[in-house]
Amino acid sequence: MSTPEDRTGLASGKLGAFDIFFFVVAAAAPLAVMAGAAPLAFRLGGIGTPGAYVFSGVVYVLCAAGFTAFAQHVRNAGAFYAFIGRGLGPRAGGAAALVALLSYGLICAGFYGFLGFYATTTSDDLLGLHAHWSVWALAGVVVVAFLGYRQIDIGARVLAVLMSLEVLILVVLAVAVLVTDGAPDQAAVPFEPSHVFNGSSGAMFVLALGAFIGFEGTAIYAEEARDPERTVPRATYAAVGFLALFYGFIAWIAVAALGVPGLEEYALSDAFQGLYFMLADSYLGPWAQHTMEALIVTSILAATVAFHNATSRYLFALGRDGMLPARLGRTHPRFRSPANASMVTTLASLTLVVLTLVLQGDPYLELLLWTNGAGIIGVVALQAVCMVSIVRFFLRDRRGHSALRVVVAPLLGLAGLVAGGCLMLSNLDLLTGRTDWVNWALLAPLPVVAALGVVRARRTGAERTPDLDADEQAVR
Repeated sequence: MSTPEDRTGLASGKLGAFDIFFFVVAAAAPLAVMAGAAPLAFRLGGIGTPGAYVFSGVVYVLCAAGFTAFAQHVRNAGAFYAFIGRGLGPRAGGAAALVALLSYGLICAGFYGFLGFYATTTSDDLLGLHAHWSVWALAGVVVVAFLGYRQIDIGARVLAVLMSLEVLILVVLAVAVLVTDGAPDQAAVPFEPSHVFNGSSGAMFVLALGAFIGFEGTAIYAEEARDPERTVPRATYAAVGFLALFYGFIAWIAVAALGVPGLEEYALSDAFQGLYFMLADSYLGPWAQHTMEALIVTSILAATVAFHNATSRYLFALGRDGMLPARLGRTHPRFRSPANASMVTTLASLTLVVLTLVLQGDPYLELLLWTNGAGIIGVVALQAVCMVSIVRFFLRDRRGHSALRVVVAPLLGLAGLVAGGCLMLSNLDLLTGRTDWVNWALLAPLPVVAALGVVRARRTGAERTPDLDADEQAVR
């Protein structure tokens, strides 16, 4: 029979590099980003959208250099909390803990609105079912709750299948476009600096940088990874590199299909949101369009599973370290999953779904955009602070790492994140769909919970775990 002391550690050695890779890429929701967000990026920022995705990927590769080095010395399911606490002290770590928890929790809850919105449209078009969005959202809550409560490798297998299918349909479309039309005469135009960085690119970068949210998820699973010193770096570089190239390439395919003038005209039309569905129908036939309509639902479901897992592991880490009730830091006696934390995450998401339903809110414009607007800004801010923490930690002792990896690269990544954060704040209305006081009301909880985190860390001394090196953490 398990004792409480036996249940403070997650199941180790369960995840390989490919498992973690799938969690991170699934959280990015490639099909949802390309079919749902890229058309809006073209509309708002112009033809430089493919270059914006590649540039954003470069920023995160730079961040990943120091991030993976730091992960060798701090192994904890609450990555931001542990990393920032180790480099900048317990008060900063406490602030990061609650900001990360709130940010991931908001993103996770908002994705149920995203799921309900697209599932309603897809079921109506393909099956003739006219169910309310909340039916699909609540069904998603049940599915994600089950996967989160059970062993994590069940979720990894599901994510692997769903993510592979959504990537495959986009690759098939890309091949069809290239075989039919070949490379356009103006193939390099979308990557020219004058098109990537211009007066309207701020709105475009809101979407491009937001597409990489969750790359730090590799470190969240370090406790459960096989050979984490090798697995975490491999998964991180593979995930960020893949997403940068994939996003840039698939966005560029739209240019190859329509040409620069044609794409600019389509992006400004009323039908701009259906860009990739139109291309699938034109180049592959109705079957491809219908397949893409179905897969965008599974893409969003996969992302929701990934964000649920990330939120649960922050709750678990904070419960284990004394920042939150200790019951949250207990694993299931059979599955060794953060079962209590997973249930709390489910209840929080369910509350926001029900609240939106009762208030007759819109699942996309309000439940999704409002929560993800604040959540994305919170995560980007944490990523920037994490880069500062990494540099400060390694300035004292590089511990065998090169200055390029642990000082120069994080500083360059920090510059990109700060620029991106400023662009997000100045274009907040694009994330929330509002231009009034609602934007600031949505952001207000972030500094509030940061202040509470500082107070809580000072009272509980919860900085113990983030101060442990990886080998000490394993002994614990």
